[in-house]
Amino acid sequence: MFFVDTLEIAGLGNRSYLAGGGRTAVAVDPPRDVEQVLAAAARRGVRISHVVETHLHNDYVTGGLELARITGAAYLVPAGAAVEFARTPVRDGDRAEIDAAAGLALRALATPGHTPHHTSYVLEENGKDVAVFTGGSLLIGTVGRPDLVEPRLTAELARAQHASAHRLAAELPDETAVLPTHGFGSFCAAGGTTGESTTIGAEKASNEALTREVGAFVADLLAGLDDIPAYYAHMGPANAAGPAPVDLTPPAVADAQEIADRLAAGEWVVDLRHRVAFAEGHVSGAFNFEGEGQLATYLAWLIPWGKPVTLLAESADQLADAQRELARVGIDRPTAAATGDPANWVRDDEALASFPRATFADLAERAKDGAVVLDVRRDGERANGFVEGSVHLPLHMLHRRIHDVPAGQVWVHCAGGMRAAIAASLLDAAGRDVVAVDDSFDAAERAGLTVRPA
Repeated sequence: MFFVDTLEIAGLGNRSYLAGGGRTAVAVDPPRDVEQVLAAAARRGVRISHVVETHLHNDYVTGGLELARITGAAYLVPAGAAVEFARTPVRDGDRAEIDAAAGLALRALATPGHTPHHTSYVLEENGKDVAVFTGGSLLIGTVGRPDLVEPRLTAELARAQHASAHRLAAELPDETAVLPTHGFGSFCAAGGTTGESTTIGAEKASNEALTREVGAFVADLLAGLDDIPAYYAHMGPANAAGPAPVDLTPPAVADAQEIADRLAAGEWVVDLRHRVAFAEGHVSGAFNFEGEGQLATYLAWLIPWGKPVTLLAESADQLADAQRELARVGIDRPTAAATGDPANWVRDDEALASFPRATFADLAERAKDGAVVLDVRRDGERANGFVEGSVHLPLHMLHRRIHDVPAGQVWVHCAGGMRAAIAASLLDAAGRDVVAVDDSFDAAERAGLTVRPA
């Protein structure tokens, strides 16, 4: 009998897996903070004998090298991935015994497309294919995006994604469980995913990579690609070099004067509290990236790489969770931090700053007076409808283009409120008069504010 435990990396929209029998197990695409993988193995009472990577990751720093070092496991990495550390190179057709007593083995299948060297791993139980770890190849309802390696390879890799999906569908039984790494909010997915689980048979019936001919599939895939998070450029090199062990010890404590000094020096001070609390009172000049949102993705996307960052949190637990999230994308050591009452984060002669929040119904009333409306959603979202007369600057561009926002009070919105809060904090720090629209975009249509592109 075998087991597969799914480890959710929700902030990055990814999953990792631990699979095995009664004695030993394999870890697939582990996150950099390997403690949860070790804890899962301890709960199962198994030894991790193998750690495998489906590809050289572009969206997070892997914990594979460190996990293999700690456990003494064999570290399996696709042979085509150019890395600077010792590993067991994996080629198409290679097999690894995972738990002999349980009849478990892994078989490598070359599935290029997400990267040229991408490899999926079929879990066999007594010679029967029972699951396949597809990484960034076949996802739930879509595939991994093919444009993260080299622009000149994108079209070729898109065709390879189609071929790899068809190889998986042709070689594996319909009942085989498909267990992808990406596709749960990750920007590594080429399109939206549907559902939490799937099989080869289900994907054959619904996934466009398997229901459409290659030309039409590739054309639509390439047309639908969105912007690439800026920090992705740093993940591949970090993984190729071999990531260092992560240090999650608490950062130095900053008092009000140090926070002020760091802001004056142009460093980033990031407030992790919920957007409602931030709007009600915050350190002037601080930016709001909610610790419970997609912190790692959006902070790593926006911050100039290597810029010192100080974290402000409502509790030590919130701070620790944020450190863990950020370490997963290579933001290893906050320069300093403070927790507790925001009133203690400002000097005695200073007051906390604030800005108002509103709904789309409020905006419908204000729009009659010619308010500046700023839409910070991505291009693909805006293509489905937008507030008439709004200015469009996707969030990841805003910090470099605040000067392009028209003069006047700015009502900023996204699809649900979190990104609008980030944008409002950027505008507030730049001295702009801002209102954060904290509302679902569905309400904009109900308020009669939206139009669709011609």
